[in-house]
Amino acid sequence: MEDEHIQIDDLSAQLGSLLKCPLPSAFYAVFDGHGGPDAAAYIKRNAMRLFFEDADLPQASDIDDVFLEELENSHRRAFQLADLALADECTVSSSSGTTALTALILGRLLLIANAGDCRAVLCRKGEAVEMSEDHSPTSLPERTRVEELGGYFRDGYLNGDLSVTRALGDWYMKLPFGSSSPLIAEPDVQHVILTEEDEFLIIGCDGIWDVMSSKDAVSLVRRGLRRHDDPQQCARELVNEALRLETTDNVTVIVICFSSPDHSKPLPSQRRRFRCCSLSEESRNKLRSLLGGN
Repeated sequence: MEDEHIQIDDLSAQLGSLLKCPLPSAFYAVFDGHGGPDAAAYIKRNAMRLFFEDADLPQASDIDDVFLEELENSHRRAFQLADLALADECTVSSSSGTTALTALILGRLLLIANAGDCRAVLCRKGEAVEMSEDHSPTSLPERTRVEELGGYFRDGYLNGDLSVTRALGDWYMKLPFGSSSPLIAEPDVQHVILTEEDEFLIIGCDGIWDVMSSKDAVSLVRRGLRRHDDPQQCARELVNEALRLETTDNVTVIVICFSSPDHSKPLPSQRRRFRCCSLSEESRNKLRSLLGGN
């Protein structure tokens, strides 16, 4: 098992004064390691420093265009810092690496950063909205980028070795420093302002997505929430379904809820109230207040 994950339901409580943003906050991440578990385990252990302290998270009392740009740049910087940290870490082999996908919630802002083939899928009014790009040899933009840098694909693997085109670590493919390696750690970053139409978010490693479409995963979770309104149980059901479909990879998935189904009405016309099931009660109350414009 080379996967790792992070679930911080109340980021402000975790970071204290280091989080210079007064909005209710949460942070989630999944890491799919390869070449051993060391790279993924290192990033998990040092995530707070790498993604928030050293990356210089911007300060703001409101979400505007300037703040969004600074926040996206901060996350890109965090991925690069994490990559460089792995190069300097003597306990992590140069042949060990990890994909990384992070989900940061600040008030109604959801920001996703991804390097690799993990995936984030948002359920909006019952529809699957993909919030990340899979960085794999099957991606035409990634194939073009790799080949322009002198890389190649053999049997579906980057340079005949890796099944992803972006990852942290794997410094045996990136040295010497300053060279233009086809394997990069730069993430794609996407954001959305959440509304009452947004029901939940799924983030998971490719052990899920190898055997299940984004649409099927959303449908499974939506049915589960209607039955029992338990996101952790939905995550277990996704894992069990991936195993039933005979996935051959490690499986890690997190389900984050933003609304609760009204069981008294049919699903298409149900009334929703905004909440994040994993957040503290105080944070949920603040989120509801923000959505209500209070």
